[in-house]
Amino acid sequence: MIFISTTTTAATKTTAVHFMDVGQGDGTYIKTAGGDDVIIDAGNKDGSDVVAYLKKQKVKDIEVMIATHPDADHIGGLDEVLKAFKVKSVYAPKVSHTSQAYKDFLLAVKREGLTIKTAKKDVKVPLKGVSAKFVAPVKTYSKSDLNDWSAVLRLVYGKKSFLFTGDAEAKSEADMIKSKQTLKANVLKVGHHGAKTSSSTAFIKAVNPQYSVISVGKKNHYGHPTKEVLNRLKKTKVYRTDQKGSIVFTTNGSTLTVKTEKK
Repeated sequence: MIFISTTTTAATKTTAVHFMDVGQGDGTYIKTAGGDDVIIDAGNKDGSDVVAYLKKQKVKDIEVMIATHPDADHIGGLDEVLKAFKVKSVYAPKVSHTSQAYKDFLLAVKREGLTIKTAKKDVKVPLKGVSAKFVAPVKTYSKSDLNDWSAVLRLVYGKKSFLFTGDAEAKSEADMIKSKQTLKANVLKVGHHGAKTSSSTAFIKAVNPQYSVISVGKKNHYGHPTKEVLNRLKKTKVYRTDQKGSIVFTTNGSTLTVKTEKK
C-alpha cells in the first residue's frame, strides 16, 4: 500500500475574494481553498456583467449564493446568475420586499427548485477549506430598516479573515458588538458603499481591519463614500471599486496579496 502525502499541496491552496466592480452596488465572488464557489450579491438589475466575470473565472457551478438584503443594487443581478449557473444553496435574511428586483430574485430561486435558507447570527455556512458564519442580523428590525437586516458573513482561512457587511448600518453594528461575537477581520467590506450611517467608529475598532474595500459607483448622487467614513477608515488601506475596478485578495492562510484591475 502506498501512502501519498498531501500536506505539500494543501499548504499551497489559496482562497480568493473578488470584490467585483458592479458600479453603484455590491457584488463579491469567493473561491475557497477547498474549491467551492460563493457569490454574495450581484449588483444592479443587469447581472450580465457579473455572469461574464464568473465565466471568465471558469466558474462551473455555485455552491453558495448569499443575498444580503432586498435592495436592488445588491440582489438585482442574482436572478441572471441563477439562470446562468447551477446554484446549490441560497441564503438570505428573513425579510421581504415588494420591489420588482426582489420578486425577480424569488421567482428565479423558485424556478431552480431551491428554498431560501435563513441568514442570521450563528448560522454556519458549510464550505470546503474555510470556516464561514453569519454574525448578523442579530435580531429582527422594522421593515423600514432594510439595511439593518443585512446578512453579514465572517469568513476565515488560516490566520486571515474577511467581513462582508452588506448595507448594515449603525443599529446592526451596535447589535453585533453587543452580541460579543468575534468581528475582527483583516479585510472589511465597508457597509453601505461608505455611507456615513454605517462604519461607526466603534464598529471599525471592533473589526480592526488592515484593509477596507468600498464598492461604489463612479457617478453616484449619494455622495458615497462620505468624508466621515474615509476619515474613520484612515488607519486602514482603503481600496475603492470606482477607482481601482475589481479588487482581488488572495490568501494562503498566512499572507495576503491584493491585485486591482486598474493601477
